[in-house]
Amino acid sequence: MELSVEQAAELRELANSRDVPADVATRARIVLWSGEGRRRKDIAELLGVSLPTVDRWRTRYAERGLAGLEGDCPGGAREQVPTRVRARVIALTRMTPPVGTGLSHWSTRELAKYLKRTENVTVSWHYIAKVWREENLKPHRKGTFKISKDPAFADKVADVVGLYLAPPGGAVVLSVDEKTQIQALDRTQPVLPVTFAATEKRTHDYVRHGTTNLFAALNVATGEVTGECRPSRNAVNFLAFLKKVVKPHADKEIHVVLDNLSTHTTPEVKAWLTNNQHVHFHFTPVGSSWINQIETWFGILTRQSIRRGTFSSVNVLIKQIRDYIDSWNSEAKPFTWTATTDEILTKVRLVQTSIKKLVANNSK
Repeated sequence: MELSVEQAAELRELANSRDVPADVATRARIVLWSGEGRRRKDIAELLGVSLPTVDRWRTRYAERGLAGLEGDCPGGAREQVPTRVRARVIALTRMTPPVGTGLSHWSTRELAKYLKRTENVTVSWHYIAKVWREENLKPHRKGTFKISKDPAFADKVADVVGLYLAPPGGAVVLSVDEKTQIQALDRTQPVLPVTFAATEKRTHDYVRHGTTNLFAALNVATGEVTGECRPSRNAVNFLAFLKKVVKPHADKEIHVVLDNLSTHTTPEVKAWLTNNQHVHFHFTPVGSSWINQIETWFGILTRQSIRRGTFSSVNVLIKQIRDYIDSWNSEAKPFTWTATTDEILTKVRLVQTSIKKLVANNSK
């Protein structure tokens, strides 16, 4: 039988929990080891059970999930958790834990303890985990936000989004930015690669071998990326890169989306723009780099190539970045931008309203 990563994690927690009866833990190990590909005979021998027992709990889990491992309660049907308790679990999960708890977010066990301590409601953490799965609640996850204070925010959003959703006919739209100070990190001991039934392993400590700066441009229409690594980020390197990326499109109108770095508005850059009237700059709002599509690509590059990479030198890091760009361009596809200007501005207004309410409540 095959198990998802989430199912395997749940079974492993059940098998190793001190709060779970030994027979339930054994059943969890039966299913977990079956999912790992162990033979029935080996599982039965290791756990000291019969082959029919292995088959029974594998089948029960396939039919009913974790609930199937708890067995049948003698003397009648299992008592159901009242609807009001389920509603309370959902409501608490969707709120930040009360200040007095000292918690930053809920876990299944902490929520179960809180209900017992404050409301004398007894539910297992297994039940809470089940409710979270059914309601797709993930209180352990977090996000980030930043509200731009740019007075021209709305106009700049409309300008950039307009280029994404309705670019001028025959024009080229390039999303340009720099990813600075990319570190060439090497582990103090060799990385143990992925092997059968074992994940990649690495030491927690590392050695720094220097940094590089990646200048990159995304063709919004095709998804192709042009990139170049330089030892420093300055106006001279930016202008040299800009000349490189616009050269293949010299016979077309070129619209460049970029942020408000000082290196993008130096006298040299402005003079070059004056002499190249077919190139037009479109600046994102201050503090709103998320609207620049190349930032999305930087995130993908970081997750897929850099974050887990090990680099013995800056040159090794640069080569990997180049290889990644070549691989990306071999099957390049444009990002699909769907958010309209009105949708973005509406969401921003809602967040601003929420922040004002929060500040007002905290000041009382």
